[in-house]
Amino acid sequence: MTMMLRAADAPARSRAAHWRQLLDQTLGPLEVRPGGVDRRDRLLVGDAGAVRVAELTTGLSGGADRTRGHIRRSDLDVCKIDVLAQGRGVVAQDGREASLGPGDLALVDLSRPAHWTMSAMRVVAVVFPRALLPLRPGEVAGLTAVRIPGDRGAGALVSSFARELVRRLDDVGAAEGARLGGAALDLLAVALAARLDRSERVPPDTRQRVLLRRVHGFIEARLGDPDLSPRMIAGAHYISPRYLYKLFEPQQTSVAGWIRRRRLERCRRDLLDPALADRPVSAIAARWGLTNAAHFSRAFRAAYGVAPSEYRRAGGGGWDGPPAAPPG
Repeated sequence: MTMMLRAADAPARSRAAHWRQLLDQTLGPLEVRPGGVDRRDRLLVGDAGAVRVAELTTGLSGGADRTRGHIRRSDLDVCKIDVLAQGRGVVAQDGREASLGPGDLALVDLSRPAHWTMSAMRVVAVVFPRALLPLRPGEVAGLTAVRIPGDRGAGALVSSFARELVRRLDDVGAAEGARLGGAALDLLAVALAARLDRSERVPPDTRQRVLLRRVHGFIEARLGDPDLSPRMIAGAHYISPRYLYKLFEPQQTSVAGWIRRRRLERCRRDLLDPALADRPVSAIAARWGLTNAAHFSRAFRAAYGVAPSEYRRAGGGGWDGPPAAPPG
């Protein structure tokens, strides 16, 4: 469950103190620089297991400092990443400065002083116990205030996952939220290990989970390609088809079964979309890579109990859909 906290909830005369207290309680003590509080400032915050996720939106340029005085009244074993969604900013710690643009991220160790200088911006902060990273303290110290690009590699996965996670916590229960928090840390561990060129420090099961998420993303982006196949997927990820099949064993389905399930789910949604009411059923199927109309009809009936045309006429028939796909 998330909470929306707003600077405007307090009168103008006490707004700065009110906002400082909110930040202290959610992200840890720090000092907002003069001019850094605006009535448009807001904070969406929620917990995903041991991970706290917060989306901070500010209406003015400004900054913040975390000093030794703040640290003395804080938990000393906590880190966070800042994922910039909009705006620009600089994160400074340990003699380094990370200049961030939209999508980029940087690690901050909250047991040491840090400084932020930002434009009006939207940033997602992911706060977590340092012990949950499979890296030694010295390695973590070498990664603070280092820009991790959010447009490629594992950094792109962390960036998109974190920005989406904060907005999805109200859609899941506590147990699923905890798994999602763990998934965020898995992705972060791989991104940080890559910066160290020490991927062997990441446990094998974590590497496998991250690879599986990359495969899921690859499949999702290419569902409309009729030629999508396990061999194509394996080649794109520089693994053997045999290893790809092994990755999918915990999913309780085959690679082909996963692709079929996701295609059918996309077709099911399109059949209920009023904007596509004039599009033939066969065209909807072809849109998602299912070019054999007879095969599509049989697969749809096997999955949902009715033919696609009947499903469309019934408007879904009150059917709630298949069980959610297991978290990747």
